Amino acid sequence: MTIDWSPLRRELAQWRSAGMVLPLWWRDDDAVTATPALAQLATLSRDLDLPVHLAVIPAFADETLAAQVADAPLLIPTVHGWAHENHAPAGQKKAEFGHPRPGIAEALARGRSRLDTLFGPRSLPAFVAPWNRLHPDVLPALAQAGYRILSTFTPRARPHPHSGLIQVNTHIDPIDWRGTRGLVDPAQIIAHTVRHLADRRKGVADNAEPMGYLTHHLVHSPDIWCFSRAFLAELLDGGARSTPLTHILEETE
Repeated sequence: MTIDWSPLRRELAQWRSAGMVLPLWWRDDDAVTATPALAQLATLSRDLDLPVHLAVIPAFADETLAAQVADAPLLIPTVHGWAHENHAPAGQKKAEFGHPRPGIAEALARGRSRLDTLFGPRSLPAFVAPWNRLHPDVLPALAQAGYRILSTFTPRARPHPHSGLIQVNTHIDPIDWRGTRGLVDPAQIIAHTVRHLADRRKGVADNAEPMGYLTHHLVHSPDIWCFSRAFLAELLDGGARSTPLTHILEETE
């Protein structure tokens, strides 16, 4: 796979010339059990020295996942809904917490409790919304359950969507979900990234929010693995700084 990285390199060079630093974080969704793909994710994280925030589905997470995470210090468990089940009304986009319904507060509390049991202090009080959708009326229940961070997709509208909550979203997804489910054309990913970085550099977008790269290890093709390694390495080599959610929590304490 031949990729033209020059547009991204030029944009990152402008960041360095301006004395600016891109904060970067990595989220990977839908973990439930130990798999070879998860081992490959952990290896890539170690090779890049870049933590991966593992969005774990609490209802189905098992002890083999806990054991694999225990052996991979750069995997950071976060709560990915409860069962990643669609509760959206007929005809609306899929969401587990996209609409108010009975039992939401209990499900949020169970999710935190399950991850605390599996991972102990390694588990972060961070909530990754299934399908990246969350109804605003759920925010008070999130805060009441002890979550400190909320993550969806696309640039956040504001840093604090509710008292006690910080929003840290993802922005770049390499998977062609609506098409081949393989790798999006790398030129498109790079062009999208360059536009996003230019908006940050010019003050149009919020550079206090770490730029998030979103992966799904269970469905990666070889091209997605290859591109992810090269893309993240380009960002880090170009001056991006790893900014895990643990650092964000520490800064707010």
